[in-house]
Amino acid sequence: QVKVVESGGGLVQAGGSLRLSCAASGSGFSINAMGWHRQAPGKQRELVATITIDGRTNYADSVKGRFTISRDIGKNTVYLQMNSLKPEDTGVYYCNADIRMGYSVNQYRYWGQGTQVTVSS
Repeated sequence: QVKVVESGGGLVQAGGSLRLSCAASGSGFSINAMGWHRQAPGKQRELVATITIDGRTNYADSVKGRFTISRDIGKNTVYLQMNSLKPEDTGVYYCNADIRMGYSVNQYRYWGQGTQVTVSS
């Protein structure tokens, strides 16, 4: 059983910063990649940033230069440093972990429960 848990959301004024954390726990698994998505009210969930096990990153154009994703391999944890926040960054932020169990070549995506980020103008 794999569990993914986010933390670090909250309310911040425009121009401020927040740091989100996400940890994957369990046993017998290896992580291929982790990432963050977000969903604003009335909108579809969208990709924010991803990072692979070897450190390759990918960002949505809307957050490039403002957000930074990083990981701690030993802790199975990924972070999202969000700077220069804008009201349009408001939404529920979901962490995902792309995981292989044991020696399987199959990959499965696990999601966290989400953490609310609200940016006031």
